[in-house]
Amino acid sequence: MRRGLIVFAWLWVGIPLAYGLEELVRRVTPLFGG
Repeated sequence: MRRGLIVFAWLWVGIPLAYGLEELVRRVTPLFGG
């Protein structure tokens, strides 16, 4: 099994996804009085 390739693929998808979720949370939080 190509563990390195799988890890790389998860990072390739996961890092931008996490960044997008963080940006979403930052923008939505003030709407709920955070």
